[in-house]
Amino acid sequence: MKLGLMLGYSGAHLNVPVAKVQLAEELGYDSVWTAEAYGSDAITPLAFLAAHTKRIKLGTAVLQLAGRTPANAAMAMATLDQIAGGGRAICGIGVSGPQIVEGWYGQPWGKPYYRIKDYVSIMKKIWAREEPVTHDGKEISLPFTGEGAMGIGKPLKSILHMNPDIPIYLGTGMESTVRLTAEIADGWLPLGYVPESADLYTGWINEGLEKAGKTADQFDRQAMTQVQVTDDIRSALDRQKPGIALYVGGMGHKSKNFHNEMMVRRGYGDAAARIQELYLAKRKDEAIAAVPDEFVDEGALIGPPERIKARFKAWEDCGITGLTITGDEQALRVMAEVARLNVPPSV
Repeated sequence: MKLGLMLGYSGAHLNVPVAKVQLAEELGYDSVWTAEAYGSDAITPLAFLAAHTKRIKLGTAVLQLAGRTPANAAMAMATLDQIAGGGRAICGIGVSGPQIVEGWYGQPWGKPYYRIKDYVSIMKKIWAREEPVTHDGKEISLPFTGEGAMGIGKPLKSILHMNPDIPIYLGTGMESTVRLTAEIADGWLPLGYVPESADLYTGWINEGLEKAGKTADQFDRQAMTQVQVTDDIRSALDRQKPGIALYVGGMGHKSKNFHNEMMVRRGYGDAAARIQELYLAKRKDEAIAAVPDEFVDEGALIGPPERIKARFKAWEDCGITGLTITGDEQALRVMAEVARLNVPPSV
C-alpha cells in the first residue's frame, strides 16, 4: 500500500511543515498532497517542498478547476515537474462547488462533466507538444471564438518542453464523473471513500476503464483518512465531528452540497439532513453532536496501534492503491509500520 501525507490548505497563516514532510519521505511515504479553497493555493507550497525533498511525489488534492484555465494549470504543473526534477508532480483536479466557482472565481458553474473532460484533454495536448493546441469542446474551446472574441486567436505550442506523462487524478464522487475519471484520468481522489462503501464505485470504475480500453492496474485510487493514535477513542471521535459538521452542514448550498450527498451515499441520509438543518440554522453545537460516531469511525483510523493495524486491513482489501493520511508525527510512524513501508534502519 502506497501512503501519502495530506497537508491541506492554510488557515489564517501559511505554515509549510518541511520537517514533517522530510520525515514522511524518510519513512517511505510515496507522496505529499496540498489543497486550496479560498486562501492559500495548492501549487506554491509544493514548489517550496520540492527544494527540501528528494524523491517524494508532489500532488495537488485538488486544484480548483475554475481557478485556472487549463493552459495555465498545465503550465504551472509542468513548471513544478521540472523544478522537482521530473516524475514527481501529480496533478489532482476537482470542480469544487457552485458557491466557490461562482462566488470566488466569478465563473459559471456550467456543466461540470463536460468542463472536466475538456480541461483534461487540453492539458494533455499542451504537455504532449505534438502540434499547436486546438480544442473544440462543449464547455472550453481553444482558440476562443465566443462572445467578445476578436476572432484572431492563434493556436500555440508550449515553448517549454514538457513532460507528457504528468499523471492527472480527478477528485470526483458522482456516478457520471467517477466513470469519466476512470476513462480519461490516471487516478482518482475519491470524496469520503471508506471500505464499507467501496462496492458502490466498482461498477462505475470498471465501465470507465472498459470504455477507454484500460486495465485496473493502469488506474490509481488514492483515498484519504484521518489517523489519530490514542487510547481515548471517544475524545478522538469527538475531535473529528466539528469538521464533518462544517462540510456536511455548511460547505455548499442547501440544494448542492457534495459532502452532504457523500454522507447520504454512505447510508447516513437522516443524519446528513439533520446536520444540515441544524448547521444552517446556526445551531452548530447541535449539528456537531448529530454526527454519528459510526460515521466518524468508518472514515478514520483511530485508537492504539493495535486497533489501527486491525482496521487498516479493510483499507488494504477494498481496492485502493494508495492511502493519504492526515495526522501527527506519531501517526506517520505508526502508519509506516502498519503499511509495512521500507523504513531505513536509522529512522
